[in-house]
Amino acid sequence: MIALPMIIGGQKVYKEEKIDVIYPYTLEKIGEAPKGSPEDVEKAIEKAKTGLKKLKELSSYEKYKILMKIAQLLEERKGEFAKTVVYEVGKTIREARTEVERCINTIIFSAEEAKRIEGEYVYVDASPNGKGKKGFYFREPAGIVSAITPFNFPLNLTAHKIAPSIAAGCPFILKPSERTPLSPIMLCELFLEAGVPEEAVSVIPGYADVGQAMTTHPDVRVVSFTGSLKVGEIIAKQAGLKKIVMELGSNSAVVVDRDANLELAAKKSVLGGFALAGQVCISVQRVLVHEDVADQFQELLKKEVSKLKFGDPMDEDTDVGPVIAVDEVNRIQSWIKEAVEKGAKIEAGGVPSSESKALFLPTVVVDVPEESKLFYEEAFAPVVTVKRFRDIDEALNLVNRSNYGLQVGVFTNNIKNAWKFIQDAEVGGVVINDIPTFRADNMPYGGVKGSGIGREGPKFAIEDYTEIKMVIFDINA
Repeated sequence: MIALPMIIGGQKVYKEEKIDVIYPYTLEKIGEAPKGSPEDVEKAIEKAKTGLKKLKELSSYEKYKILMKIAQLLEERKGEFAKTVVYEVGKTIREARTEVERCINTIIFSAEEAKRIEGEYVYVDASPNGKGKKGFYFREPAGIVSAITPFNFPLNLTAHKIAPSIAAGCPFILKPSERTPLSPIMLCELFLEAGVPEEAVSVIPGYADVGQAMTTHPDVRVVSFTGSLKVGEIIAKQAGLKKIVMELGSNSAVVVDRDANLELAAKKSVLGGFALAGQVCISVQRVLVHEDVADQFQELLKKEVSKLKFGDPMDEDTDVGPVIAVDEVNRIQSWIKEAVEKGAKIEAGGVPSSESKALFLPTVVVDVPEESKLFYEEAFAPVVTVKRFRDIDEALNLVNRSNYGLQVGVFTNNIKNAWKFIQDAEVGGVVINDIPTFRADNMPYGGVKGSGIGREGPKFAIEDYTEIKMVIFDINA
């Protein structure tokens, strides 16, 4: 069993009250972490004030070297980290290894960005009252960062918040998901080992009271949150005068045009729909297919789904592991039942596996009505829905008739149709001839509408973690 401490200002803290970590596949306890409190947050913030001063004393090169050291330490221990991610999340060992590799890259990207937080010369004499004056601005650390991360990518999504924070010169307080606190704590231990000032590093596992204390405290300047729309709205109302960055999920669509490569679209849709048992913000959830090719595409999709191996996440051949908890299985079943009652048809799966209580069979549901939860809510499940459209305008309208707007994938060989989505899709990212599940860790990642505010990706996160300071010289004074 893995038992880890929380970290407050770089110091290990143990408590009697624990949070149990359960392996979703067997439902066995595999670890524990201390249960944090608002009082712990207060202590961490006081430490972070000193951490902010110490980080400001570091040069850009020193921050770069520290972050590169973290990446090196993680590279040396990536096998241990991958296994921990499997046991916490239930994702397959291959998926866990990929997450560790991505985490290393995210930290390296952050290290590189630490050396190029740049300002700009401003021609203030372009203004009538600017004659004789010279101006420029630079960026400085915004202040203390409160970071809250979800269960599905406990390592890489943590890195996306705390590595740019250090690159920008900001101390952080991290609340990982109560389901997956272990790998984030382990990662923060590497931050300390690599030389990040102790007071700049705090990790407090806990529940809503910890999150509320972190996001409402007046000394916190930046809140970076990844999670549900419901919680994001609560934070936005309560946070006060702060910089807020939020990634709040989606019900991402794939559009398959009449001239698309159907085999490629089917393979990619299965890859994007069932990776991590569909528990990804940009999972393929809604596949919209032109009616002329819908029958052929559905057969190809079912064929690809039939190839998937589901079961033990530690088995090297497993493609789909369990969902995070048994109560999620019950929710998924109820959503499918609702869709079927409204006219949808199950083409594959649709039921839990007898192998594990948290294992749900890869599912394809067709002819899903727009008014069903499987279509308009975020399923976060190993379920792909298929709906037909008559023309590209109808497909675009179906994509946009959503409270979310993270990314969309469009399979087409028609440049006009591709460009129509690029111009008019109400999303943060348009991926042509690939799935919306694509993400490179250095790109600006985020959405519009209910999918969030701001962008992740080290360069873009640093913009939110810094403030512009303008300087003006009167050269005639």
